[in-house]
Amino acid sequence: MSPSKSLLYCLRYRGLWTSFHKNVTTWSPVGAAFNAKPHKRLEVFEKNADFVKVAHPDPVYREAAEKTCIEIGTVCNFTYFKNNHIFLSCLCRKVAELFLFDFEISGIHLDEKLRKEAVALHVKLLDLNNEFLVGSHMPNRIARSAIPEHLHLHFASTGSFVEVGGLHADSPDDLLREIAYRIYLYPNTDLMECLEELLRCRYKLATLVGYESYAHRALKGTMAATPGSVSDFYLVSSSQCHRTANDFRMMSDMKKKLNPRHSELMPWDHPFLSGVLRAERFNIEPSLYSPYFSLGACMEGLNILFSQLFGVSLMSEHPSAGEVWSDDVRKLAVVHETEGLLGYIYCDFFHRRDKPHQDCHFTIRGGRWCQETEQYQLPVVVLMLSLPHPTRNAPTLLSPGMMENLFHEMGHAMHSMLGRTRYQHVTGTRCATDFAEVPSILMEYFAADYRVVSQFARHYETGQPLPESMVTRLCESKKVCGAADTQLQIFYAALDQIYHGKPQNHSTTEILQEMQQKFYGLPYTPNTAWQLRFSHLIGYGAKYYSYLMSRAVASMVWKQCFIQDPLNRDMGERYRREMLTHGGAKEPMLMVEGMLQRRPTIEDFVEALVSELQPNFETFIMDSET
Repeated sequence: MSPSKSLLYCLRYRGLWTSFHKNVTTWSPVGAAFNAKPHKRLEVFEKNADFVKVAHPDPVYREAAEKTCIEIGTVCNFTYFKNNHIFLSCLCRKVAELFLFDFEISGIHLDEKLRKEAVALHVKLLDLNNEFLVGSHMPNRIARSAIPEHLHLHFASTGSFVEVGGLHADSPDDLLREIAYRIYLYPNTDLMECLEELLRCRYKLATLVGYESYAHRALKGTMAATPGSVSDFYLVSSSQCHRTANDFRMMSDMKKKLNPRHSELMPWDHPFLSGVLRAERFNIEPSLYSPYFSLGACMEGLNILFSQLFGVSLMSEHPSAGEVWSDDVRKLAVVHETEGLLGYIYCDFFHRRDKPHQDCHFTIRGGRWCQETEQYQLPVVVLMLSLPHPTRNAPTLLSPGMMENLFHEMGHAMHSMLGRTRYQHVTGTRCATDFAEVPSILMEYFAADYRVVSQFARHYETGQPLPESMVTRLCESKKVCGAADTQLQIFYAALDQIYHGKPQNHSTTEILQEMQQKFYGLPYTPNTAWQLRFSHLIGYGAKYYSYLMSRAVASMVWKQCFIQDPLNRDMGERYRREMLTHGGAKEPMLMVEGMLQRRPTIEDFVEALVSELQPNFETFIMDSET
């Protein structure tokens, strides 16, 4: 884009944050767009609306789109190249190698008979994946008479049965948590057979195309690279989580305090009691924070952050009739101060019926260089959250967790927006799984730094700033039971690796029981099968460790590059240049090395992860002075 057009974009859309006074009456265009109730349009949805599979309001369309995705997944378009005389640039060679890898894991290099077997296994796995995903979210039923009557209101009823569709992990009622845990995790024979067959097929396909195990196949091209490295990472991390026993002891003491008659600490207690301990120690009741985190204020905070780090602004645009799938979807243009328009983000933030409840980022169109037009194809993404709607008297107010999730998902979006790759196959978040979460987790550090938060967190009624002590307490509260939380993630990562390694000649439940005893501090509950609710086995098969490793990398980047000045433009430019631009077109470890200017080791990853658990005693001093 020409400089004159760039300037025109910036003049047209520029809407920097306006200082709050005692009564908040003015918003920048971005803040106003997200704090105002949407105006209904007559033509909300037309035949050309995007994002059909997830967001279409008609379930028939969603089902048809799902079937189409499965059918497309069964199509294998084999194109093979072996001309050693063709000269390829480093970038082209990298992308070519990725395509070749995709072809080879589908069996392109096998003879016709084995290739057909590989394709058949691939098709079967698509069906098994879908069956397991659907089944992992289905409720379990039990006779109403088997549950105390006063608990019936917590569950959906169907005739003489109640349906248990979740763990109720945050409930203060011990009995409710226990009942939900035992019933929701009760083994389903058909789903158990599905998982066992799925793991067998994954192993068979991996060995058929030349790998020792499915884990070896899945980890090629990642930062970890091999199952051995992943094993080293979680084993050393587990051994270094020294405060785990103390965390469980604190939870046990709290359980005795709250329920002396049934004081044994059980797996269904961990999420609730850790939350109780955080709240008791640091007074982090969400309702105290949410008035400072209106959605509009948070969006302006993101706008300020991106402007400072990258010279990028978020500009609200009115979508055309039929362009969006719901009238509360907001459209943002992402505009650079000299480069002009970088792409579009559609913000599907508000709760509605039949909408998935998970927070997620979807690439609708990847960025790429178009030789035909000699222009860059601009990326388009969707961010999906499930926030409450604004009311007549107040804008949408976010809890601290919602605010953090917003920053997290916007990290994915900016990864897509700032990527500038030649091929869309490797743009933005289309990179190694254990690298893809780094930009989003890094955003959580910005969301927890008072120097950033103070730029936007104002009470929506009074305009008063959020006190620094409240932000500090919130940050320190996350460390309460942090070692136990990390140990739980290590257990999940270890279980995922064992499931996708060489066959163990044990059932998945026996393996789970063994891994839980080895890596987690709470006992296995008989007649439960938590693995049947572990839906991440589908999308993150053999790569669940990625969350922990990405957090370790994000921690290193934060501490080395941003902790001194989180709004430093030079460091923001380095971050864009070394990590965000390349997508999957560059080896992930090389991107980390470029950012840190050194190559980290497994020990560095572990140290970064464990150091996050150390309390900051200045917080207690600050609280006592306050």
